Amino acid sequence: MGEQAINELTTLQQMLPKALEIGWSLVWALAVLFIGLKVMGMLRRVLRKALDRSSVDIGVAQFLDALVKIVSYVVLALIVMSHFGIQTASFITLLGTAGVAVGLSLKESLSNIAGGIVILLTKPFSVGNYIQANGHEGTVTEITLFGTILHTADNRNVVMPNGALANSNIVNYSANDTRRVDMSVGVAYGTDLKKAREIVESILDADEKVLKDPAYIVAVDSLDDSAITILVRPWVKAEDYWDVKWRTMELLNNRLTEAGIEIPFPQMSVHLQRD
Repeated sequence: MGEQAINELTTLQQMLPKALEIGWSLVWALAVLFIGLKVMGMLRRVLRKALDRSSVDIGVAQFLDALVKIVSYVVLALIVMSHFGIQTASFITLLGTAGVAVGLSLKESLSNIAGGIVILLTKPFSVGNYIQANGHEGTVTEITLFGTILHTADNRNVVMPNGALANSNIVNYSANDTRRVDMSVGVAYGTDLKKAREIVESILDADEKVLKDPAYIVAVDSLDDSAITILVRPWVKAEDYWDVKWRTMELLNNRLTEAGIEIPFPQMSVHLQRD
């Protein structure tokens, strides 16, 4: 055997233990990664079941699930790196330093996380509520780490940043069980107001979804330029709001017209004077 062949064999013998060590390390890392992901999935399922059995709001449950997921990934990554000899303490220090720099550039994202925490603590709304904020309205379907998802009536999903949402004016239409439907109808001057009131009241009395308590209000609200405005304010369950409003407005037009009561449009009388 030549000297070159002996050198190559010696080199191979020296490299083999190192290669085996690297191979076993990779196998160990893959095993830890596989087991860690399985454990993470199991812990998240246990957490979700525990939260489902408790009285915790669904938005809080979604937020905690996302938080546990991120923390678990970070812990798993640190375990794998420590096996390969990477100093996790130094890495954490470096990560903290980098976190300050990244935090400055991602301050909007961090403010969204803080906003999500504020929303979950103050509870201006919950998942399933119908809200209006920042020019959008819809049903809250999910509260994530960074944003709140609204499902609109025309089947769109609107993602609203938690930071901006937490600092905005929020109208929660689902906060109470009942709502007042504010409507009005104009009748022409000279109309028998008693008769008009009776027609309006008969419509409300016949509607089973109009609540008896609190009682509805029917009153003359204003004497406008072209009409006398009658205020119509029944109380309904929150989920019946639109149904009652649309049906009542249609019935007001039909019943008043059938009774010969004019619902005028804006008009102006012009008198011409000859010289």
